[in-house]
Amino acid sequence: MPAKDHLIEAIREYNGSARRDWLSQFDDESLRRYLDHLLHGQEPRGGQSRWRRPDDSPAMLVRNAS
Repeated sequence: MPAKDHLIEAIREYNGSARRDWLSQFDDESLRRYLDHLLHGQEPRGGQSRWRRPDDSPAMLVRNAS
């Protein structure tokens, strides 16, 4: 699980409120997408700034606490 641990650490650098135990519930691909989203959020906004939602990702998600 070193790759997953690395992704979680990278995510927590940009979103320190994301708990490690919560992030560990997601697969590597989901964590990569979230990290990509966070990294794009760090870029300056303007006419050149673009982030494209992946085609297989729904526009809205709902998660219920267990």
